[in-house]
Amino acid sequence: MGNRLSKIVTRTGDEGTTGLGDGSRVAKDHARIEAIGTIDELNSCIGLLRAAPALPEAASRCLLRVQHDLFDLGGELSIPGSSLLTEAHVSAAEADIEAFNEQLPPLKEFILPGGGEAAARCHLARTIARRAERRCWTLAHVENTRSLALIYLNRLSDLLFVLSRLLARHEQGSEILWDRSRFG
Repeated sequence: MGNRLSKIVTRTGDEGTTGLGDGSRVAKDHARIEAIGTIDELNSCIGLLRAAPALPEAASRCLLRVQHDLFDLGGELSIPGSSLLTEAHVSAAEADIEAFNEQLPPLKEFILPGGGEAAARCHLARTIARRAERRCWTLAHVENTRSLALIYLNRLSDLLFVLSRLLARHEQGSEILWDRSRFG
């Protein structure tokens, strides 16, 4: 493959539009660009999570796969009508959720974001995943969007929640539970 981005400064976006993968141009604040941008933000946040010290190898491998999945999803959204995500992406996320969740005790209370550096980064990624899902639903209301992309993002936020629990226990030995009785 040749150089895909041989020229970085093109000036083509100076008037408030950006190019999609199919060559068409849309406004930079178009719902499709909002969705793609939020997925890119999520991918960057997961990269920051993967850079956390002492991240368990299984979590790092899983998150690297997720980064590739998100790149595929961004590509799918940048070429309207294309499909890069498959049922296998969703199945892999579900399998990871089950495998990681088996290592955790049953959840009896809400968890506060935090619990160590990696766990806190994972909670941040989870909230961005939820926003990416909302941005994709906004797009789905105005343009044809594959339901598989929406399902994948829903599973991904679940996966990040389970991983945040696992990482908190790995780093601190436990999670920070919401204490509803603190004022009462």
